[in-house]
Amino acid sequence: MSESETLTAQVQAIDRQVAHLWMVRTFLKHCDEAEDDEDLRDIVRDIYDFILAVGPVDEVDDPAAYVKMAKKKLRRLRRACDLYVEIQPEVSGHTNFVMSARSLQIATEAIAEILGQSVS
Repeated sequence: MSESETLTAQVQAIDRQVAHLWMVRTFLKHCDEAEDDEDLRDIVRDIYDFILAVGPVDEVDDPAAYVKMAKKKLRRLRRACDLYVEIQPEVSGHTNFVMSARSLQIATEAIAEILGQSVS
């Protein structure tokens, strides 16, 4: 596989995970608990920052630039993920919150693996 094909495959794999990030972000953005919780609002912003930075996959002209931006924004996404996993039990034990935390963690770990970054 050429470098260009590898980068394109990475872009497509990350985009599949971005769909999960979008759903978690949307759930958290619209939940009643986010109204009074600054940490949840920060998590929503950090997830959106990653999504916005990489942009829609249909508009990717330069897969190398997309992958570079994803690597740059991964730290912020990880920080949001770690914070949400930490505070989620305090926010709510409802299955929707438990599963959104798990989904965010799985998507973040998958993106890190796709980018060749350590998961821990």
